[in-house]
Order: sequence, then structure tokens, then C-alpha cells
Amino acid sequence: MSTTTATRLATLPRVNLLPPEIEEQRRFRKVQAGLGAGVLAAVAVVGALMLLANAAVNDAQSDLDDATARQARLQAQQAQYAEVPIVYAQVEAAEAQLGLAMGKEVRWSYFLNDLSLKVPGKVWLTSMTVTQEVDGAVAATADPAAVPGTSTYLTAGMGTVTFQGKGYGHNDVAAWLDALAKQKGLIQPYFTNSAKEAIGSETAVSFTSQATITEQALSGRYVQKAGN
Repeated sequence: MSTTTATRLATLPRVNLLPPEIEEQRRFRKVQAGLGAGVLAAVAVVGALMLLANAAVNDAQSDLDDATARQARLQAQQAQYAEVPIVYAQVEAAEAQLGLAMGKEVRWSYFLNDLSLKVPGKVWLTSMTVTQEVDGAVAATADPAAVPGTSTYLTAGMGTVTFQGKGYGHNDVAAWLDALAKQKGLIQPYFTNSAKEAIGSETAVSFTSQATITEQALSGRYVQKAGN
């Protein structure tokens, strides 16, 4: 073969002898393969989203179950302590009744112990009589006309206490009256009588004294304080 012949063969045009249908089928397969890959990718994305959604649903269901269980526990506790307000109301009612019944209490043991420290050495008591307000009934106060040296200025209290006793002399009895005036919870001390009498070979002064009881003598231990 000559050089000229070889050159001519190299420049010959390429001719596709395949039928057009085959070429179209190849192109369709490529497009079909691309679409298949896209569908697979979309399916994978949808699957991932479904997994995430299922996980979220499971978490929400778990939270709902926990909340339901907690609500059931709280309802059980509420039923367990349902009587607590009733008990509190009963206690408050009992305290109110106790305060009403004992609101006028005077702890006379403390009162007498305190008073004994104030009694003059030359005076001794033989009796004590208390007339006190009970259940809202005001105790009778002394008649001012029966009290020497008084008119109508006596203050009404919650009761009266009357002492009978003896002293060596009138000065000792007067000292007792001064001591009685200093006793907390008592006001307006006075003598109803004071007279000398013979006790064996000695002479003493017998006396009867009275004082008005005020609310300062109350113990206050059954009274509800404000804010309690």
C-alpha cells in the first residue's frame, strides 16, 4: 500500500451502522438508571425521616406514659391525704372551743406562789375566796357604798378575790394592803374590816381585804395569738 492510499483511508468518515432504535434504547436505559438511583435516594431519605419520626413518637409516648404514671401516683397521694384538711378543721374547732372554755383561766398556783413572796412577815392569811367571771357572766363587783372611803369610781373587772388574815398590828395590815396593790392582775385593794382581837395572851388584828381581778391575771395559754 502506498502512502497516498493510507492517507485517504484515515480521512474516511465514520458511519454508525446500528439501527436508531438501539441507540434510543441505550439512552432510555441511562435515563432509567438515573431515575432509579434518584428513586432509591428518595426512598432512603424517606426511610430516614420515618425512622426519626418513629423515634420522636416513641419519645413522646414515653413522656406521656411517665406523665400518666406520675398523675396516677399524685392522685393516689391526694386520696391518701384527703382527710388532712378535715383533721385541720377539727383541730382548729377544738382549739377554738378550748380557748372559749379556758380563755378566762387564772393559774392560781402561780398567782399564790408569787403573792406569798410579797406577804409581809408579820401577816398571815387564813382564807382566800375568788369570785370570777364564768361563761360570759360578769362577776358581781363590790358595792362602793360598802367600801370605806370610796364612791362610784371602782373599775369593774373580771372578778374579785377576798382575803382573810391576821397581823400583829394595824401597820402590818396596812403593809399587806400595799403588797396587794403591787400584785400583777389585781387592782383597787381595800379593807372591808380590820379589828383587834385577843389570841391567847397576845393581841392581833383580824382583817378582811378585797381586790378586783383584771385580765392581766389570765394565763393566756389557750388564747390563739394573732397570725397563728
